[in-house]
Amino acid sequence: MKTQPVTVDGSVTHALHEAHQRFANNHHGKNASYIPYLASVPANLFGISIMFCDGTHAEVGDTDYAFAIESISKVFTLAHVLDDIGPQSLRSKIGCDPTGEPFNSVVALELHKGRPLNPFVNAGAMATVSLLKAENATRRWALIESTYQAFAGRDLTVNEEVYASEASTNQHNRGIAWLLQSYGYLYADPMEVCDVYTRQCSVAITCHDLVTMGATLANGGVNPVTNTRVVTAKTIAPILAEMTLNGLYDTTGDWYYKVGLPGKSGVGGGILAVVPGVCAIAAFAPPLDVAGNSVRGQLAAEHLSRTLNLSLLH
Repeated sequence: MKTQPVTVDGSVTHALHEAHQRFANNHHGKNASYIPYLASVPANLFGISIMFCDGTHAEVGDTDYAFAIESISKVFTLAHVLDDIGPQSLRSKIGCDPTGEPFNSVVALELHKGRPLNPFVNAGAMATVSLLKAENATRRWALIESTYQAFAGRDLTVNEEVYASEASTNQHNRGIAWLLQSYGYLYADPMEVCDVYTRQCSVAITCHDLVTMGATLANGGVNPVTNTRVVTAKTIAPILAEMTLNGLYDTTGDWYYKVGLPGKSGVGGGILAVVPGVCAIAAFAPPLDVAGNSVRGQLAAEHLSRTLNLSLLH
């Protein structure tokens, strides 16, 4: 049986470069087009990063290109809320089950009397934002911003062009927010929550930022670069459970068969995989499959999981 690396060594760097070389010319998928800005991002961009719990890391490709975090942001807002109110309180308000519907489905809400089935669909993500203990939008945003920056180990900013593009096309999410309120599953002003949610999805990160955020989860809530505790250790298991069950929208099961790791994707082209106690893998490539997941990102994660014996199923 192949051994599992616990730090960057020759096998890790070789596997990383092999993945990039093997999949860089894969042209399947298309950029997200329903958000105008995302459609304009160069489709050939491709970066892969890996970081271990000892802080060692290796990268290849376009790992310093800043892209929109999009739905991967849901993981880190969830981390703050879980740390604040605990998993039992959260689960009384938001479920942890797959919806069987698209991530922006209204049907899933109606079928379950307005209760979001998990925090990674848009309804559940907005409900999560509404659970932040904040008296107004400014304070709500400050909590999100400080959490993301602690995970990344550096200051992060909103891409205002992405935010403007999303804010002008988020009518569907506004409708979901009002529907949540009508059923009693939103805990702050609907338009405030929708706007803060839109802003969190517009945070600009690099592949290096993302892998650092993921490695903080892998390291039990302690950022391996800054050595700062970001969330309590008991918060990690519920987050990874959600990533395992719901991280890649309608194709989460297929991802878990192939990669065998908790994961999360975003329509900005980012993808994250976490190996608890070992490392995190992050990839960025804008073209998406029909479910909204980076095509090359999934291939890279699968290659690294298999080659480095990282799958939790092995």
